Amino acid sequence: MGKWTTFIRSTSLTTFKLLHGRAHTGLRGVNHFNETFVPNAAFQPPEAIDYRISDVMDTFEDYKYAKVCNISSLDLHAPFSPLCEDRKSMLIAMSSGGRIGYDAPYMPRGCDMRWFSTEEICEILGRFEKVIIVGDSMMRHVIGSINVLIRKDLGYGAVTDWNFSAEERRQCFCNLQFNVKACSIQGIFKTSDVVKNDPTSLSCPAGTVDVMIEQMIRFPIALDEVERFKSVLGVDKPTKPYAFIFGHGLWNDLDLQATVNWLDQVLEMITTQLPYLAKRDAFFPRLILTPNASGRHKPDQWLVSQGNKALQIFEESVKSEAERRGIEHLGTWNMSIQANKFDGVHVDLKGNLIKAMMVLNWLNLVQVEKY
Repeated sequence: MGKWTTFIRSTSLTTFKLLHGRAHTGLRGVNHFNETFVPNAAFQPPEAIDYRISDVMDTFEDYKYAKVCNISSLDLHAPFSPLCEDRKSMLIAMSSGGRIGYDAPYMPRGCDMRWFSTEEICEILGRFEKVIIVGDSMMRHVIGSINVLIRKDLGYGAVTDWNFSAEERRQCFCNLQFNVKACSIQGIFKTSDVVKNDPTSLSCPAGTVDVMIEQMIRFPIALDEVERFKSVLGVDKPTKPYAFIFGHGLWNDLDLQATVNWLDQVLEMITTQLPYLAKRDAFFPRLILTPNASGRHKPDQWLVSQGNKALQIFEESVKSEAERRGIEHLGTWNMSIQANKFDGVHVDLKGNLIKAMMVLNWLNLVQVEKY
């Protein structure tokens, strides 16, 4: 357990005990009343309210394989105040945040995000009819990490462990769940598969959560992928809203025009299949993630076209193109530049859990009451 974990437990939790009950807010709002101000401190302690209790506790303490995988949520995110007030400020803060040292806890810049408990995550996801992720292997790791969180399983939460052989259980454990060579086909692509094959592993109430990924990476999108995506969308307006999360880039060598063309085709498929989303005032929550930073194990032949300079330029360019289309953007380069990347391309379990929590913070601030 890291030094940050020890510090948080010895200070912030004590602060919560002393000031417990001073203020309370719901999931989407925050009262900035904070009596824990520390003069001349670089970062102020998180607000002393019930809403932020899980931020200063190890939410993984009761997860399966927590001790074996040796991961504490307190080693992933360092909480502080104030909390970001809206999606715009949250996305800016998360995109421009960083770490104080290699693989140190991540901190947004200027205002903080939440580290939700599993129960809170279930409630957030339950606000949507479906959370539909569209993209490549990096996005597959995002849904994998969401599954880790809602299955409370750090060892096998991202993979189909219910049908594993002994060899797969060895190859796809803890951090190795995100090994794109050995464990990619074993990833969980939709929570309905968990409900079907291992329902007792899901911590969310039955029938309340539907998260899935459609892996579509090439432009033009293959016809069989188009038809599969249409079947996911259906033709009727759902009772609760859909949320769409896109991710693209490395498969087309960070070619901006190829990503824009891909994104436009995906949007056209959605609005053609669901015409109510084509209206000017449609409630249509959309987020696009750009790829994380590259690491020292990145193959030399990709250092120019997919190295960190190219990744930063791509992130800025996609943000601009997304804004023109009414899509919100989350950058992950700053979060990941000092994170461990075991193959030079993909962040490890810890980095992907942070990505998933960033997405959940965006989902939490989507105002579903306007649907």
